[in-house]
Amino acid sequence: MPSKLEQLREMSVVVADTGDLTAIERYRPQDCTTNPSLILKAAQQPESADLVRDTITQAAGAGEDVERILDRLAVRFGVELTRLVPGVVSTEVPARLSFDTTAMVDKARTLISLYEAYGVARERVLIKLATTWEGVRAAEILEREGVRCNLTLVFSLEQAVAAAQAGAFLISPFVGRITDWYKQHEGRDAYAVEEDPGVRSVREIYAHFKGQGYATVVMGASFRSAAQVAALAGCDRLTVSPALLGELAGDEGVLERQLTPGEPVGEPEGRLSEGAFRWALIENRMAGEKLNEGIRSFHQDDLKLRRMVEAQLA
Repeated sequence: MPSKLEQLREMSVVVADTGDLTAIERYRPQDCTTNPSLILKAAQQPESADLVRDTITQAAGAGEDVERILDRLAVRFGVELTRLVPGVVSTEVPARLSFDTTAMVDKARTLISLYEAYGVARERVLIKLATTWEGVRAAEILEREGVRCNLTLVFSLEQAVAAAQAGAFLISPFVGRITDWYKQHEGRDAYAVEEDPGVRSVREIYAHFKGQGYATVVMGASFRSAAQVAALAGCDRLTVSPALLGELAGDEGVLERQLTPGEPVGEPEGRLSEGAFRWALIENRMAGEKLNEGIRSFHQDDLKLRRMVEAQLA
């Protein structure tokens, strides 16, 4: 019998959640996603040392500042990943820009121009933006320019709906981080998979999107276990860490489809207002806290990467 990973490929597009070039070669995903934390981890690996050193040396020699070097570093990892996967690679806009629509759009344009300078067409790239109200508006602008967006740090249905109504290509609901929050606040060590709050959240978003006929891709992310991945088999896309890809590759049990698109039903819902979006993040304590925590965490890793680059320049 084929492994669960091979069975999963028949139901969902499998995406690697990593910047580890070796892991990409091993598990042959369709797409690849990165974020500041993953870029930082990849940049510290011995096999990436030459790429990091060459990027910094060439950029510094051209008189570029640290900000430009960080952009180049993110794109260089992305370029290498496009050589290993047949699909798209996601590259994230710095977290500190998450509440500034204009700055996010400008940074996205910069990243796309760097990709194109390296010979990678914009069709191979997704720009990742935090799903703040400002991030949603940035995605709306970029999508009109032919720059496809991955709205990340999605913890609520309202965030997902706002992204879809803005025409975002893809959203990334964070399964594991939702579950982590509920474990902490409910004093639970674990959940049966059918009760798992993170799994249930993505299932709700998926069903809502298909019922409303939204074209936006739903990509479950931030998994804590192979069981969570299996519970979302059939979701449009699933981005999975190398460790869990390895676990699925080594399991030859039966994997059953859990999500099926179905046909759109009912009348289209009204457009979500800014006030309703912001209030939803106040009322949904988990979503509001995890969104802010995720932005803060990615920013901290951005700063660590910046310090690493500054140390090499010195």
